[in-house]
Amino acid sequence: MKRAKLEEFRQAAYKYLGRAHDATFELTDAILLTRNAYSLAGV
Repeated sequence: MKRAKLEEFRQAAYKYLGRAHDATFELTDAILLTRNAYSLAGV
């Protein structure tokens, strides 16, 4: 159940990111999944 909701969220977010959706989505994913990121440069 949780995985299905995550997949739905990721697809919806990807759709609204605009022209650079691949790069923006990858950056967002990295930030959300990194435990000790203190800045974007640290990701």
